[in-house]
Amino acid sequence: MATAQRDYYDILGVPRTADQDDIKKAFRRLARQFHPDLHSGSRKSDMERKFKELNEAYETLGDPERRKKYDRYGHQWAQAEAFERARQQAGAKGSADGSAWTETFGAEGPDFSDVFETIFGGRARRGESPGAGRSAAPGEDLVTTVRLTLREALAGVTRRIHLSEETPCPTCHGHGRVHRRACPACGGAGSKTDSRLLDVKVPAGVHDGTKVRIPGKGASRTVGGRRGDLYLHVQLEPDPVFERHGDDLHVILPIYPWEAALGAEITAPTLGDPIKIKIPADSRSGHKLRIKGKGMPTELDKRGDLYFVLQIALPSPLSDEERQAYEQMARTPHPDLRADLLRKTGH
Repeated sequence: MATAQRDYYDILGVPRTADQDDIKKAFRRLARQFHPDLHSGSRKSDMERKFKELNEAYETLGDPERRKKYDRYGHQWAQAEAFERARQQAGAKGSADGSAWTETFGAEGPDFSDVFETIFGGRARRGESPGAGRSAAPGEDLVTTVRLTLREALAGVTRRIHLSEETPCPTCHGHGRVHRRACPACGGAGSKTDSRLLDVKVPAGVHDGTKVRIPGKGASRTVGGRRGDLYLHVQLEPDPVFERHGDDLHVILPIYPWEAALGAEITAPTLGDPIKIKIPADSRSGHKLRIKGKGMPTELDKRGDLYFVLQIALPSPLSDEERQAYEQMARTPHPDLRADLLRKTGH
């Protein structure tokens, strides 16, 4: 069963006498409350619907000229100019008091779809929308989430996404009625759910939370009308090895005590192929080794750096030979490693 479209003033929670500042404040407050990125699970889809509804209301009431048309014509404000032209054309064919208009559509006035069928009917029967050839308001923007691994973000990736959107019914052109009756194609709703597949490119080096704009791939407000934009909300999945800091990458790199003491050449991971690095002698835990240009791409067509953070790890379990070696080291006199800590705490 068709449902009535909610009043834009009710959506924003403001009276019809509200000024433009009140409308803007109400939108900002509700946008923070309903933004889909602040919700998860089953509530996220509900918030996406409410956020879309909120944007549509503000797009209309936030513009003084559109608001005037909405106050006069309601949700069919976008067809107001065509409506007025139709009234003028019909009135011009009759008497000065517009009797032809009344005779054609009745004393209560016409339904918009009747006007379009009468004035533009021949063109509509050929499959064109009544607004064809005239400028129309752009459609709504769409937002969808794209999840990437860190490796995909390194090089950029093309993803095929599935979009579901409410589009104007092509039979009644979004009005919900044909010849004053509920449209048989959409049941009077004025819209239908449409699905499409779209290949989108996510550029290299994107950060978690980045929004990528795809112009002209959003929703259409009218049949054949100009589409809004599509925004890809990028979410990066946690990586089990690499931790991102801006455009740099950090890796905890375990090394044996003798590698730290004597130095060594070892194989270490990158987001590409593994590389050979040298561990300096007398290395300590927490020491960082910097590899230039092995981080993430930057906006200047450069790359950040890769940092290996050394972490000394004991072999486990110890072999008899290793245990004897450590026992020998324990018997050898060494400075107290904790003396500086004790001194700083006043002991």
